[in-house]
Amino acid sequence: MGALNGYKILDFSTLLPGPYATMVLADLGAEVLKISGKDKHDLVVHWPPVLAGATVTGAQAWLGRNKKTIFLNLKKALAIRAVKQLVREYDIVVEQFRPGVMAKLGIGYEQLKEENPRLIYCAISGYGQTGPFAHRAGHDINFLSRTGIAYAAGRKNTGPALYNFQIADVAGGSMNAVAGILAAILHREKTGEGQFIDISMQDSVVPFNSMDGAAFFAGGELPEAENGLLNGGQIYDFYETADGRFMSVGSLEPKFFAALCEGLECPELADGNAAQKDAQAVKETFRARFKSKTQAEWSDIFRRLDACVEPVMNLREAAEDEHLRARGMWPEVPVPLTDSVTVTQMGSPLHLSQCPPQYRHAGYPEGHHSEEILSALGYSKEEIAEMIAAS
Repeated sequence: MGALNGYKILDFSTLLPGPYATMVLADLGAEVLKISGKDKHDLVVHWPPVLAGATVTGAQAWLGRNKKTIFLNLKKALAIRAVKQLVREYDIVVEQFRPGVMAKLGIGYEQLKEENPRLIYCAISGYGQTGPFAHRAGHDINFLSRTGIAYAAGRKNTGPALYNFQIADVAGGSMNAVAGILAAILHREKTGEGQFIDISMQDSVVPFNSMDGAAFFAGGELPEAENGLLNGGQIYDFYETADGRFMSVGSLEPKFFAALCEGLECPELADGNAAQKDAQAVKETFRARFKSKTQAEWSDIFRRLDACVEPVMNLREAAEDEHLRARGMWPEVPVPLTDSVTVTQMGSPLHLSQCPPQYRHAGYPEGHHSEEILSALGYSKEEIAEMIAAS
C-alpha cells in the first residue's frame, strides 16, 4: 500500500514543476491522470533522446512514471464536459497555466468545485495568482533573478552563475505544491473542505536567501557575490585539481577545518586564526595545494578524513556512486508497451519505512489511455475522436 493509495489527481500541468510534483505523489501511491493537448508541444516531454526499443523520450519515461495519460482539446465543449465528470472522482487538480486561463475554459476552481465541493485545486505559476506580475511570463532564471538569489551568486568578476538545475521549478514550485497538497488533504480529512492552493515559483525561492536573508532583514549587510560565508567569501568553495577537475570544500566547523588542513598538509593553518584574519590569502594557499594533485588522488586522501571535502562528480560518476546505489536512488523501471525494456531513472528522495515509494512503470506515450478513460465515462469512439482532435 502506498501512502496516498485512493487519492486521485487530475494533472493539467506541463514542462517540469507540475509533472515532477505529481510524479512524487504518484510514487507514493496516488492515481494520477495526465491531460495533454494533442497539438501542444511540451518541450520537456519531447526532450531527446527517445529510449532505445520504446516510443517515449527519457524525460517522458521519467516524469510520466506511475501515471496514466489522455488527450483532451480543452477548447471543445465535449472535453470540458468530460473534465467536469472526471473531477467528481479525481478530486485533486494540478494545473500550471497563467492565472485565469482555466476559468476562461470553464474549468477553473470556482467552476469545478460546483461539481465536487471537496475539490483540492493546486495552481502553480511563475508569480502567483495575485500581484502586478501575476500574468507575466517567466522561467527559473527569472525567478532567481527577482528574489536576490542570483545577485549574490557567482563571481565578482564574471557575474551570476547558472546551475544545470531548475531550482525555482523543482525545489520551489514542485515541492511546495506537494507540501500544499498534502496539507490540504489533511485539512479535508478533518473538515471535509476542499480549497485552492496558490503556488508561486518566485515566492518559493524567497526563503532560499536563507541565513543571508535573515541576517539582512535583521540589519546585516546586503548579500553580494563572494562576500559571504557560503558564496565564496570564505574557504567554502570549489577548488581546481591538477587534472582540471574540482573538489568541493565545506569545512566550516573547526574540527572539519582542521581535518581539511591535515589532508592538505597545512598544519600551520589548522587553528583557523589565519583564515579569520585573511580568508582570501588562505584560499590561495588551498588553491595551490589542490592544484598539486589530481581529483582522484585528493578523493583518496579525503575519503579517510572527516573533513566535508568531496569530488565534484559528473552524472555518470554519480550514477555509479556506491552510496547513492545503496540508497536506491537509481531504480530500474519497466517501460510499458515494450519487450521487457527497463530504464534507469532518478528515484524518489522520500524514504518511508512503512509505505515506501514504488516504481510500477515508466511513462506511457502521451494520450495512451484516452479511449480507456473516456469510454468508461460513456463516450462513443466518435465523441472521443472529436474531443481529442487537434484544433
